[in-house]
Amino acid sequence: MTYALEGSVFIGGAVVQWLRDGLKIIKSAAEIELLANSVPDSGGVYLVPAFAGLGAPHWDQYARGTIAGITRGTTAAHFARAALEGIAFQVADVIDVMASDSGIPIKELRVDGGAAANNLLMQFQADLLGVPVVRPKVLETTALGAAYLAGLATGFWKNADEVKTHWAIDRTFEPTKERDGIAHRRKRWRQALERSRQWEKD
Repeated sequence: MTYALEGSVFIGGAVVQWLRDGLKIIKSAAEIELLANSVPDSGGVYLVPAFAGLGAPHWDQYARGTIAGITRGTTAAHFARAALEGIAFQVADVIDVMASDSGIPIKELRVDGGAAANNLLMQFQADLLGVPVVRPKVLETTALGAAYLAGLATGFWKNADEVKTHWAIDRTFEPTKERDGIAHRRKRWRQALERSRQWEKD
């Protein structure tokens, strides 16, 4: 039998849709990487996308979105970068709990989905976790997995080992940042996260 740990984050890539459709900072989801790359960092801005509460591992239905650290120098590019980083911070929170609960340290993170096409996000995720982030050639892994299962059920593939031979890496993002700097960033993220919690309950 095969078991999987699951951590549900309510708002991930949808924060990019919000920047596009709600704030109209970008015209397409693909534009966010170029905009976010136009600044060297988020300028101290942290965006907690708790638009529908917080999922794993925080589980706070009363949390609401928070943007912390805004100054007169904050630009749309800083918002874009903070939004992408907010996705990575949430993933890191889930990974930390999974590693702690299972007692198994993470060696690499394999990603998929539309957000995985964003090189800036993938690099920040690797820096944040301190492990390689591996992006496959086929980003729609959920649909591909369903096809693999159907192929196994009908005998198109002999076994799971044969299926594994079809998985191919597009790019591996290696961590580059100093860990001291990342520790400070995660501390500030947790502070911003706390400001979003229990907002609708009080």
